[in-house]
Amino acid sequence: MADEAPFEIIRGDGRKGLVLLGDHATNRLPLRYGTLGLPESAFARHIAYDIGVEPLMRGLAARLDVPAVMSRFSRLLIDPNRGEDDPTLIMKISDGAIISGNHPMSPEEARARLEQFHRPYHQAVADTIAEVADAGGRTPLILSLHSFTPAWKGVPRPWHVTVLWDTDDRAVLPLLAALRDEGDVVVGDNEPYDGALRGDTLYRHCMETGMPHALIEVRQDQIGTPEGVAAWVDRLAPIFAQLNARDDLHHTKRYPSRTGPYAT
Repeated sequence: MADEAPFEIIRGDGRKGLVLLGDHATNRLPLRYGTLGLPESAFARHIAYDIGVEPLMRGLAARLDVPAVMSRFSRLLIDPNRGEDDPTLIMKISDGAIISGNHPMSPEEARARLEQFHRPYHQAVADTIAEVADAGGRTPLILSLHSFTPAWKGVPRPWHVTVLWDTDDRAVLPLLAALRDEGDVVVGDNEPYDGALRGDTLYRHCMETGMPHALIEVRQDQIGTPEGVAAWVDRLAPIFAQLNARDDLHHTKRYPSRTGPYAT
């Protein structure tokens, strides 16, 4: 763990009109936070980051030659995939782990984490999307990458890959169809989580703005090794390229959210 920028932008050809996002790509903390009172082993768990997403993103961005934005801080510090008013923005306990470095917390510290980590990441996402829109002269397609645990509370999760979404199905339906056409993976639709989360990254940058998008979750045992990552890069890269080649996925259209009306 080391002090570093709160985000990383992987450069690519913005004219292609595709942006990849990795909200939970890394498990890093600035040195001044130590381990937030947790054992070092906690940072190898899903509570700290989405296992396998960083190498998967790097592989896909390189294969497709498209820009990507990744957070460079652990979700245990502050969760970039939550709205600023979400009660789970800074967790006090996560899957049984008590995060003593997050409680008690002064309003000044909470504000500092927003200003130094959460907001710069989202500004980088917004700036990258704007740059890609300018370079390609059209609305970008946004694909967000996450991973989920093979089991939860002792119950196995059967899906190898899932797609999360709110109400904008433009990219979701062809993505689900393409994944199912592979024939050798179990594909989930809004599993194991509901994709409608008010204030999260895709709500903020896509639902509110009308940009086509989807969130892809890969089960962590599928991408926990270099061989698994390589196999999923081979699987997803042509599917993403086919999606991005569709003209109907490069237009702005605002959909109502299942979470309620947008702020005015």
